[in-house]
Amino acid sequence: MLQTYQDALDWIYSFLDSEKKLPKNPTEFNLPRVKAMLALLDNPQLRYPAVIVAGTKGKGSTCAFLESIARHSGLKVGFFSSPHLHSYRERIQINREPISQTQLVELINHVQPLLEQLDPELGSATTYEIGVVLGLYYFAAQAIELAVLEIGLGGRYDAINSVDPVLSVIASISYDHTAILGDTLAKIAYEKAGIIKQHVPVISTVQQAEAAEVIGRIATEQAAPLFIAGMAGLQEQASGVIAEYPLVIVPDQLGLKGDFQMQNAQLAASAAMLLRELGFPISDDAIRQGLATTQWPARFEQIANNPLTIVDGAHNGDSARVLLQALKQYYPKRPLTLVLGTSSDKDIQAIIQQLSTAATQIITTCSRHPRALAPERLAEMIQPTDARPVHQTTSVAEALTLAQQLTTVDGLICVTGSLFVAAEAREVYGLAQPD
Repeated sequence: MLQTYQDALDWIYSFLDSEKKLPKNPTEFNLPRVKAMLALLDNPQLRYPAVIVAGTKGKGSTCAFLESIARHSGLKVGFFSSPHLHSYRERIQINREPISQTQLVELINHVQPLLEQLDPELGSATTYEIGVVLGLYYFAAQAIELAVLEIGLGGRYDAINSVDPVLSVIASISYDHTAILGDTLAKIAYEKAGIIKQHVPVISTVQQAEAAEVIGRIATEQAAPLFIAGMAGLQEQASGVIAEYPLVIVPDQLGLKGDFQMQNAQLAASAAMLLRELGFPISDDAIRQGLATTQWPARFEQIANNPLTIVDGAHNGDSARVLLQALKQYYPKRPLTLVLGTSSDKDIQAIIQQLSTAATQIITTCSRHPRALAPERLAEMIQPTDARPVHQTTSVAEALTLAQQLTTVDGLICVTGSLFVAAEAREVYGLAQPD
């Protein structure tokens, strides 16, 4: 019997942590094992409707927008996301309140004896799978009315895909985790589109042609009605009919900054519109209020003044590109000090290519995460393409101290390259405490 929150964390992390050591291919994820664990718990995921959201970038923001809309509609909303920024409890939330330390201990004490009955032939569960199962069970125990579930990696074999949703949502697809998901957009889209279920409506944001073709083909194979969330509204692919959004979606009316968030907001509004058609009590006003009040830390978030400091979890080339666009839009005349730290498994050159030339000075750093790339290695990758000095630091705290020294009053510090680096920057400024 676990007694403390630390006991709970120790138990969760006693399993293989697939987030620290990523699988070599998607099939190393074990959906039969997850389904078997859920069966031991009497299939809690069947007790409430769910929306599953996949994608390379924007899926977290899309989930946050949709959760906010549903909550403003008066629904009791479960929200599962990963990874967490500061506390493991962030992964399992109801109406944006993380599960409490006491609740997590009690939850594990209840399910642990049941999960110990898992057939050994299915292999040992992973930390991520355990977290998903805990979240799905907790939502059932708390009698939620809708679950918003963010896919962790890929889609087809992710533990979240053990759930049969009422709606599938696919955010923007670009290159990331190519060693696992494939080195073409078509291969990556195939994995993401694995969340499309037979006869279940699916909404996609506007995708690049290669990804769009795959999504369309799989939707047809699954006889799943396909909708596209575009600038003009929600388009039904089969008929071409466009339903206008209940409001004009513009950046100034969104709780999350950046023009790039419009695409995620359109996708969330589209999901809300389809949920309404499925019988959920979602009003136009709830969509408006939900989009306007959404909060999602470390997504183009201002965390300090003097000098102005922004954190963003841009983790691939495409995310870095839209981050740079936002920096130029909101802070066009401020000299940029770039604090950059990445995970070793990312397309680092793509991130560097987008951001390094815009910076007046660059500071490399690393998070505490085991997959973090060494700052000296990152500096070596930047130096050949940038004649400007590249300063190396061994921690995010050290990097921010140096950035404050090097940046003028009218300058701008941007901390990015990894969600883990962005999270540690928030902690340095006292915005959160890590577990």
